[in-house]
Amino acid sequence: MSVDPILVGVVGNRLHSILAEQQNALVNTAFSSVVRESLDLACAVFDSRGEMIGQSVGGTPGHINAMATGMHHFVAAYPPERLEPGDVLLTNDPWQTAGQINDITVATPVFHRGRVLAWFASCCHAPDIGGRLVSAEANEVFEEGLRLPILKFIRAGEVNAELEAIIRANVRTPEETIGDLYAQVAGNAVGAASLVRLAEEFELDSIDEIAAEIMNRSERALRDAIAALPDGTFRSELRTDGFGDEEVRLKVALTVRGEDIDIDFAGSSPQSKHGINVVLNYTRAYASFAVKAAISPGVPHNAGSFRPVHVTAPAGSVLNCLPPAPVASRHLIGHFLPSLLIGALDGRMAHSADALWMTIWRGQSQVDGREFMLNVFQTGGIGARTTKDGLNTTGFPSGLRATPTEVIETMAPLVQTRRVLRTDSGGAGTYRGGLGQSTTVTARGEISWSVNGNVDRTSSPATGVHGGRDGAPGRFGQADGTDLPAKRRVPLAPDAEVDVVLPGAGGYGDPSERDPRRVLMDVVDGYVSIEAARDVYGVEIRYTGRPDALVRLPEDYEIVERD
Repeated sequence: MSVDPILVGVVGNRLHSILAEQQNALVNTAFSSVVRESLDLACAVFDSRGEMIGQSVGGTPGHINAMATGMHHFVAAYPPERLEPGDVLLTNDPWQTAGQINDITVATPVFHRGRVLAWFASCCHAPDIGGRLVSAEANEVFEEGLRLPILKFIRAGEVNAELEAIIRANVRTPEETIGDLYAQVAGNAVGAASLVRLAEEFELDSIDEIAAEIMNRSERALRDAIAALPDGTFRSELRTDGFGDEEVRLKVALTVRGEDIDIDFAGSSPQSKHGINVVLNYTRAYASFAVKAAISPGVPHNAGSFRPVHVTAPAGSVLNCLPPAPVASRHLIGHFLPSLLIGALDGRMAHSADALWMTIWRGQSQVDGREFMLNVFQTGGIGARTTKDGLNTTGFPSGLRATPTEVIETMAPLVQTRRVLRTDSGGAGTYRGGLGQSTTVTARGEISWSVNGNVDRTSSPATGVHGGRDGAPGRFGQADGTDLPAKRRVPLAPDAEVDVVLPGAGGYGDPSERDPRRVLMDVVDGYVSIEAARDVYGVEIRYTGRPDALVRLPEDYEIVERD
């Protein structure tokens, strides 16, 4: 090693802080609730060649890992001789970055002493990009909105007014969409300024050698973790709801060979004519995340940690779709990959709700003609693990936060009349799966409105492992019991009540082996019903408190017997 190891440690820690500054600046100046509240974003720093050195804490795997490979397209399109201080580039090409036309990557070269020192970049989900609203209805990517090749959004400090005008003219939310782009520019600028100060403090003309050592350390750590696994090929498969009657099957063969892992998705369904297809960049993103999360979650995430993981999928398959395939709802397939791969590795975790639920509400007031559009994110449960229950309503593997009720009701004429955990939705087991959530949405005032329900696991529940039970499937429909078609825009009656019921996750191990005291506490907390405690877990529980009590305490229950 040619660089001082102490300097590597110091710079690595400083970069971690700088990335936090970048993300904070982005979030605090963002216009949309998608970025500001749900954190559907990623921030990262790259060396002069476009190799990712590190990421911010809050980045989603689909954005950060896709951006890690996507930056090479920026560097190839704009080598140093085509750049100057003050330039800012962007693209939303699905095959070059995060696999969805709504995801815009903004990249800023950092100049120091007349040369490119590094790059800061971020990827955010735009609230709108024109075309069809985010759904799976399109038959080609051209229907899904405005597709932007790698372009200069800012040239030498001057905004490309023509490009901004084109974007504004093609989206339904121009202020939010453009506002978020400027927030991304601001976040990159904050990161760049701090990095230049760091370079001046340590009298660095380049950080490439330090960056290489940071990446090499991550690569070595992940290789050591892989080497501890037994060699061999391990297989797994699962199915998703797909689109309509078109079920999608995902298959993987994971081969451990020494210090490397080969992941082959051969046998997965062919690409769909609907917008649930996944580009290979996004497939690699969630596959590499799954491996690192399963075997070595503490390894710093950078280009080095990708090197031992080799991902392939047949061209023309649902996990390696070819243009002009529609891709807008690619997360409804891509988010299943961690459950698929963890199942192949060791089955230490039951399947989760997996796919993030995204509902898009759009309408217009019949009184003043005012229009609204709001993206709402919600999450189901996480699968039970070898020694722990699954987490309730937690975004896995996306890491996104659910949209708060207050934000929903402030930004649109909607009312969330119900938002509760779903009793008995977590799969039973020695360790219980995480619960889903039940919500109901109505309109406020005289409006015409519609909803796009980008949802999954309504017919294919999260499976339990090692004797654990499946989680409860989700439901997307009206309060009168009528189901609504998923992954497409649906008009609603003015007085409609829409139920968005999130799926629970699978359980781990035989339910009869669960500690009766834990079953009792699940009943107290409302996670498990008294009936399920008796019929599924074999634990007879009696309520002895006041029938009209508003709050029920542990001492109000007793365990009668265990079958």
